[in-house]
Amino acid sequence: MKLAEALIARADNQKRLEQIKERLYRNARVQEGDEPAEDPAQLLQESERVARQLQELIQRINRTNAATPFDDDLTISDALAIRDVLRVRQALYRGLGQAAAVHQDRYMRSELKFESTVDVRSIQQRADELAAEHRELDTRVQELNWNTDLLE
Repeated sequence: MKLAEALIARADNQKRLEQIKERLYRNARVQEGDEPAEDPAQLLQESERVARQLQELIQRINRTNAATPFDDDLTISDALAIRDVLRVRQALYRGLGQAAAVHQDRYMRSELKFESTVDVRSIQQRADELAAEHRELDTRVQELNWNTDLLE
């Protein structure tokens, strides 16, 4: 199994667990004298089975990411950490650019006038640069995911 396939299976198991949880909650209680639509005990058993599969997949994915070189200095795990922080930094710059953009909605001279405390153009440019770095890194990670065998 390739790493990318394991990542897809992980997402499927996470969704499956969420669906089982919702079904369990819906069937956790019924009106006196009624029967639940599904047996909560069976749903719990299924949730435990899916949770075990999910745990095994996550462990194997983590082992594979930690052992697989991304480049001369980094593993896939390192690249994922860098990618995640790039996403956070990009969101910060985007948000700052939006917050600093001055929109004058004044109808009378007596209304308050706002001005930006940062250079919006350079902030937006930095956000764009971070987004490009994120995309390039993510593309390389995805390529490796499809070419890397999942470790046991």
